[in-house]
Amino acid sequence: MRTHFIAIGGAAMHNLALALHSKGYQVTGSDDAIFEPSKTRLQNKGLLPAEMGWFPEKITSDIDAIILGMHAKENNPELLKAQELGLKIYSYPEFLYEQSKNKTRVVIGGSHGKTTITSMILHVMHYHKIEVDYMVGAQLEGFDTMVHLTETNDFIVLEGDEYLSSPMDLRPKFHLYQPNIALLSGIAWDHINVFPTFENYVEQFEIFVNKITKGGVLIYNEEDPTVKKVAEETTNTIRRMPYTTPSYSVVDGITLLDTPDGPMPIEVFGAHNLNNLAGAKWICQCMGVDEADFYEAIASFKGASKRLEKIAEGKGKVAYKDFAHSPSKVAATTKAVKKQYPERTLIACLELHTYSSLNAEFLKEYQGALDAADVAVVFYSPDAVKIKQLEEVTYEQIANSFQREDLIIYTNPAEFKDFLFQQNFDNSALLLMSSGNYGGLNFDEVKELMK
Repeated sequence: MRTHFIAIGGAAMHNLALALHSKGYQVTGSDDAIFEPSKTRLQNKGLLPAEMGWFPEKITSDIDAIILGMHAKENNPELLKAQELGLKIYSYPEFLYEQSKNKTRVVIGGSHGKTTITSMILHVMHYHKIEVDYMVGAQLEGFDTMVHLTETNDFIVLEGDEYLSSPMDLRPKFHLYQPNIALLSGIAWDHINVFPTFENYVEQFEIFVNKITKGGVLIYNEEDPTVKKVAEETTNTIRRMPYTTPSYSVVDGITLLDTPDGPMPIEVFGAHNLNNLAGAKWICQCMGVDEADFYEAIASFKGASKRLEKIAEGKGKVAYKDFAHSPSKVAATTKAVKKQYPERTLIACLELHTYSSLNAEFLKEYQGALDAADVAVVFYSPDAVKIKQLEEVTYEQIANSFQREDLIIYTNPAEFKDFLFQQNFDNSALLLMSSGNYGGLNFDEVKELMK
């Protein structure tokens, strides 16, 4: 099968390209800019475009499928040529569904926790040498790619993102997968540039639940009142299985999970991650892994990349990096680190980097999100606001939103870095929360601070 990717360089797109190449497909692609690690990974497989840009002459009638990335615009020259030739054009999730329509589809949805839960499931399957197809939003230890597709595996595990499918297809990605088994971890308003009201955002999850195949299974976090309402009010003829955060304790910085065989030490920590673990356990049991085998495997799970990822540790000091950016994720992550290191000074740094977090109206959702920190810092780049063509948020708006008088705010990357490097990290925990890099912060230099 011959496939061509328009915008092959994206994190998701290049992983799908690599997966199809491994499956034996003929893969080509284009992009106007490709960065690391996508560039090297594509180059190693001979898939890196010879030159950057869009080339309509690449689009020929013998292509079986065009896969369109979100980065491509509606007037993309290659897209226009594909439309002119009448070629089959797929969004990323549409093509994944095509690849999985004869498999049992397991879809993990929710505003937060979905990458971690998907990663936990795949870790357990990998540990027990159970082969499954998958698509996950982070690079995992022991896995070559974030996408794996075969003709033979019975199950496919898909991280169900609620963001839009493509410039031509404005449906949320997870509406296209039609799961046989689904999980809903939590609902907290996000992506306000696409879903302008909370009600509109919740509606996407209602549609997701209604897309579960008849007789399928919904596993849901009943501690989240919005999730509970969506799950219990659906008229879809499915089996519903609620879960809650399991009992656990923290002793000398080690989290002990209560199991039928007694307390078991685990590598991950925080109430939100224990909640994620409970959901992953039910999914694995639905996939044929019994409880005892799940516990055996999950004990060695160290977490997904950039999800409470320990980047450095020294005597009496530790640093974590986390992808958290939405208010609920920021609050959960900050509380988790403080509970894990209650005797240490917690320095929590949040970068406002996404469309939602840089929106003046949305900022009020952050009230209390950093309350668990001893030292709370917010950084945002006015350049990022300009690039996203948003109205500039002010120092006062940020200060009023977090409702914390001692909040430290930086808008200059050099000043933020100076602050960080002047801190005494003895008996402390540093938490860096961002989907960006604080205007160019070198995390290897941060690691040196922990020595």
